[in-house]
Amino acid sequence: MNHRHKVAFGLTSLISLNLISSFVAFNGVNATPPKTPDKSVNCEILVVGGGLSGVATAYEGLLAGRTVCLTEITDWLGGQISAQGTSALDERPTQRALKFYSRGYLELRNRIGRKYGKLNPGDCWVSESCFLPRDAHNILIQMLKDAQKQGKGKLEWFPNTVIKDLEISADGKIINSAIAIQHQPAKGAPALNTFTLSQVIEDAYTYNNSSRFTKTIVRFVPKTVKEDAPKWYVVDASETGEIIALADVPYRLGIDGRSYLEPSASSATNDPYCPQGFTYTFAMEATKEPQPQKMPPFYGQYSSYFSYELTRLANFDLVFTYRRIWNPHKGKPAKFGGVNFTAPTPGDISMQNWTWGNDYRPGTANDNLIYTRQQLEATGQLQPGGWMGGLRTETLHKAEENALSFYYWLVAGTTDSQLGEGVKQQQSNNRLLSGLNSPMGTVHGLSKYPYMREGRRIIGRPSWGQPAGFTIGEIDISRRNYNDEYYRKTLPGDMYRQLIAAVAGLEATSVIAGEISPDKAMRRTRSTIFPDAVGIGHYAIDFHPCMTNSPPEAPGNTERAGERRGAGQAYPFQIALRAMIPQKIDNLLVGGKSIATSHIAAAAYRVHSFEWSAGAAAGTVASFAIKNAIAPYQLVDDLPKPEPQLEALKKLLEQNGNPTAFPDTSIFNENWDNWR
Repeated sequence: MNHRHKVAFGLTSLISLNLISSFVAFNGVNATPPKTPDKSVNCEILVVGGGLSGVATAYEGLLAGRTVCLTEITDWLGGQISAQGTSALDERPTQRALKFYSRGYLELRNRIGRKYGKLNPGDCWVSESCFLPRDAHNILIQMLKDAQKQGKGKLEWFPNTVIKDLEISADGKIINSAIAIQHQPAKGAPALNTFTLSQVIEDAYTYNNSSRFTKTIVRFVPKTVKEDAPKWYVVDASETGEIIALADVPYRLGIDGRSYLEPSASSATNDPYCPQGFTYTFAMEATKEPQPQKMPPFYGQYSSYFSYELTRLANFDLVFTYRRIWNPHKGKPAKFGGVNFTAPTPGDISMQNWTWGNDYRPGTANDNLIYTRQQLEATGQLQPGGWMGGLRTETLHKAEENALSFYYWLVAGTTDSQLGEGVKQQQSNNRLLSGLNSPMGTVHGLSKYPYMREGRRIIGRPSWGQPAGFTIGEIDISRRNYNDEYYRKTLPGDMYRQLIAAVAGLEATSVIAGEISPDKAMRRTRSTIFPDAVGIGHYAIDFHPCMTNSPPEAPGNTERAGERRGAGQAYPFQIALRAMIPQKIDNLLVGGKSIATSHIAAAAYRVHSFEWSAGAAAGTVASFAIKNAIAPYQLVDDLPKPEPQLEALKKLLEQNGNPTAFPDTSIFNENWDNWR
């Protein structure tokens, strides 16, 4: 296996905005849609987004014999583990030891192991599985082909494709069709993945051909099935919640205001401009000889941000091996800050994803990446033909510059914004890997799409106990002790009593009635058990907070105060079906990071195995709904009363090897402290 990669020329020039204007002139941002698409494609399940959740949706749909249309803005399947470059599986020790995962996720792990002869070809220390992004894409493609054959379904795969418009019924309840734009290089134009996302995203969402792209306009329509139910299902598995924004269903962004459900919130009111940071990853290779390192022209703008962050992390070899994705020659044993690892050797490849490094963390209305509804309306993106992806292009561009600057800091920098002078040393025996055959598959060396930790999050339909709309909150999963002084002093008395009652388990009624003092109530030691659970997940509540001021890289800038307060360990948790059903539209399901979670809960509901479980649920629910002529909301609209068809759905999930609960889940089982 040859993993040597050619270094591309002119990296910094490729990211220049000047190149955009000189190379391509857009033919109108909000171009009028063509009257006749180039082709129509029939689907039973339209999956928007080829990340892990989207692939899992397609996988289960194909095994159920469905016709699945799958679109993806890049040309790689896998999202986090491929196009976004974070090919290091985030897992918890107990769940991993028991191998208690969805069947497709287990198959993915098994195929990674077979590909390399071991699960961790990178010998990284952050995970038990670090590998090359391109291989993840190839494995997932083959998994879908095998599922298609096994289930006798049909896969219609559309890479380099974005959804531009939706046709919604007059009553606003059904998506009748979706218009997409697929792009390929124009004649004589450079290959795909030559330019960064910020340079092509506006072109990708524009109907007209350009000097860079030739476009095919595709109309997705439902196959004819039973007339008394929705004819197809659309699943939003995109990274930022594109379809929920385009369909204009209720959702949240960023910080939720403080409440008894979200008591650790950093703000008393909502702040949609402060979601978690996003990251352009890149790969770098250790070399035997020093390499020439060219300072990017924009380095000075970002250099004052970078840091090892903590003294116990202030070691280059530690950082390099943290997410090392290829390790052909095992190095000598090493230790720093209490962490054991093997030292880098020439030929090792590391993927970088670092908070005070290539994380980009805007937090104001002037620089937020994901536009709010008000911003979308102001920019015309909610008008017919006006959708452009819902992202701020300038912020994407700056994040790309920041990432390339971080590489230069790693190899040539001598400053540290958090630890001061004398900590950071130059490391010239490294090179940035770039080129179409490089780990990231791009000429510029950055990931094809940024790693997104948080996007738009739907507000579920009104439900018992949550009349304003269902949401999974912080207290549903956190292990935090809410009896400590901070909560007593910060929360109003009524809110504090509600909080303690909500986490008191079997004593909740007594706390509400005033029979037990909040100070004496026993904290339950498990997550909330949902009667409509259709999937599982387990990970810590892990924050990469937005920065206080704009721009985020400004000298002396700080993380938003209080954002890390909600961070910490979580109990094994469930995915409620109500969290996947948006308001208003009956044939739209949501997977991945856009399910109905709070800002703090979303910090745990975002990792690889969760995404797969949510996607497996979405694919199964869509297929079940089609077969039984029932809309998903009808499976949960009578809760907490018994729902026979919901129980049939849950039984199907379990029979298919897609767990809906962890072993021994019960309101009487309080033995979850041992889960790590």
